[in-house]
Amino acid sequence: MTVLLALVRYRLALVLRSHRWLPPLLLHAMLLFVGVRADEPVLDSLGLAAAAALPTAAWLVRVATAAEPPAARACAVAAAGRARVRLATVLTALVLSSVIAAAGTVVVLLISDAHGADRRTPIPLAAAAAAGAAAMLTCVLLGTALGVLCNRPLLRSPAWSIPVTAFAAIALLVGGASPANAAVSTLIDGSQQGAADWPLLPLIAAALLTAAATALACATRRPD
Repeated sequence: MTVLLALVRYRLALVLRSHRWLPPLLLHAMLLFVGVRADEPVLDSLGLAAAAALPTAAWLVRVATAAEPPAARACAVAAAGRARVRLATVLTALVLSSVIAAAGTVVVLLISDAHGADRRTPIPLAAAAAAGAAAMLTCVLLGTALGVLCNRPLLRSPAWSIPVTAFAAIALLVGGASPANAAVSTLIDGSQQGAADWPLLPLIAAALLTAAATALACATRRPD
């Protein structure tokens, strides 16, 4: 665990100093700027903010994967093992995307109207924040899983990984069987009904999918 935490701190420092996190951050901010308006129903806005977290998280996995030169990565693999280095990469992306998504969620809570879609039924901000956090984490986890599956070592060519990631992110957000779609729909339906329901089943499904994708990436013998 100590070695893993050290690897995560090392990769976080690499990503932050490289400023490669800026494009995903700008993407997230742009999606919020376009999709979220002040004084709109809070649960609807939180659903849009959660959806924006999915492509951001997938992009940050790619950023964390390419954070260091091949020689430096080879040294880290030799010192700590390939599986630990890959797991640290996933955790680094997960931390960054969670921070960005949480900041967006806070902004949405501050500018939104604490009522349902009918504009009359009050929605407690604490309940809305908890439901929004669960939906946000669902989308972050699913975006992380997507990034793991669409980048090295599983998918190496950028000519394939970038478009596949983009199309898969859209599919996960609009597909009826997707945990991300279910989490966002839970918030939007709750806004219609005047209740802040937690998307617990989508969150559990997203966590399991992320764990499976990470285990696959860590176990594969394909080179980075």
